[in-house]
This record gives sequence, C-alpha cells and structure tokens, in this order.
Amino acid sequence: MSSTEDNNLPNGWEVKEYEFSGHNLKITTFKGASLGVSAYVWEPGLVLCRYFENEKINFTGKKVIELGSGTGIVGILTVLLGGDVTITDKPHILNQIEYNVSANIPVSSRHRSKVCALAWGDDQENYTADYDFILGSDIVYNPTQFPSLLQTLLHLCKENTTIYLSSELKYREGSAQFHDELVPEQFNSKLIHASKTNCIYKVTKKIPGNER
Repeated sequence: MSSTEDNNLPNGWEVKEYEFSGHNLKITTFKGASLGVSAYVWEPGLVLCRYFENEKINFTGKKVIELGSGTGIVGILTVLLGGDVTITDKPHILNQIEYNVSANIPVSSRHRSKVCALAWGDDQENYTADYDFILGSDIVYNPTQFPSLLQTLLHLCKENTTIYLSSELKYREGSAQFHDELVPEQFNSKLIHASKTNCIYKVTKKIPGNER
C-alpha cells in the first residue's frame, strides 16, 4: 500500500494505492467532505480483499451486493474478479464510491457495477432477494444499527446466498456480541479467517427444516 498526493484533487482528498489479485487499485477518500468513518479504508476491508486473493475466489457469473461500502474498495475488487456487483451505502457516500468505480473499473467492465443507496432497515425492500453473495466489511460497529442490519441481511438472502462479513472484534462496540449471539439466532455462521483482531465470517441463512 502506498499513499500519494495529487495537487489536482480538492483540498483534503487523499489517494492510496493497493494491489490485490493482480489488480492495482487507486482509492480516493473524500476527507473533509463530512463523510465521517466512510472517508477511510479500514483494515477489515483490506483483510477481506486479501482473503479473496489468497483463496483465488472468482465471482464470474455471480450476482453480488455490498453493504456499507464506504470507499468502494471491496465491491470494486469483486467486479474486477468477475462479479455483477451492486455497491451500496447511504446517499451522501455515493459520490465517493462512484469516483473510485470510475477510476478503477475499465469501461468494458463497468456494466457489471451499480452504485445505489441502501439504508438498512428502510429501503431493502427495493432490492430483490436473489444475490449469490452479500459482502460487508467493518459494518458491525454501532449496536443501534444491528436490528436494521440483520433485517436487511434476512431480506436479501435466499437459501444458497453466501454472506462474507469481515469485522474488527476488539475495537468495535458490540461486534463480538453481534457475531457470537445475534447472528446465530437466524443464520449459520462460521469463522473462516482471522488476522489479528479482524475476523471473516461465512454466513448463510437458516432454512426451517433444512439446517446446515
């Protein structure tokens, strides 16, 4: 990873470069644009990207949605790995995501990416429940949002949907409880990778009469 400054960018914007699965990504964060925690590339997202690289995961032909994308780095890599990806976050975050999509996804592949607003618990009904994968990195940090997040995950899931959640367990309030207590009430969940205090869980929806 390297950080660069571009004098042509608006004041406060920052560009960092990353490489995953042979793809060089230049991710711009709109610092100073009142995006809060969304104006950063957080470690759980990088851990999930590296997991995709190490496991040689190929999303070709798969329909994917990412929740709380922030900078877009995970969703962008997923597009580059062949996926048909809907990258979502709150409306005021979307310009940052769209900027990074345009900077990193070739025009020939951009038809496989969509950037859309999705507020958990409010407008998930606007999305169909036919995704092969749901992705979320560092989205488990505010206990007041947990019910809405779970509601959204349940709506978007079909029986064979795989959810990858990459979370920081030590420094995010309620994160351990979310994964250890709340998720297992309605989902099957397995810890599949750990990097220091960042953990990736593979999650599937519990189907009555077909527990797996």
